[in-house]
Amino acid sequence: METGNREKRPIRVTIANQSFTLVTSGDDREVLELANQIDELIAGIAARSSNADTARLAILACLHLADRLRTTEQELKAIRDRVEQRARHFQGLLDQVME
Repeated sequence: METGNREKRPIRVTIANQSFTLVTSGDDREVLELANQIDELIAGIAARSSNADTARLAILACLHLADRLRTTEQELKAIRDRVEQRARHFQGLLDQVME
């Protein structure tokens, strides 16, 4: 969600059959899309879980998202490491050419 100098305004979303009023300065569509994704995630977890209450479903959704975030961060680190390794390699080649 964007946080520029735009004025903050409330937006109403529904997640797990509960309404929330969020305050955002970002794009309303993005907020609605994120809320919809969370709602779908919780609904998917609920479909596989027997007698899970909303708090438990929310915690399981948070764990799922935390796992996705960690995986993405690890992938990003691997990409950065490869870019740095190649940059060092190209710098070495450039140094050889300049000598």
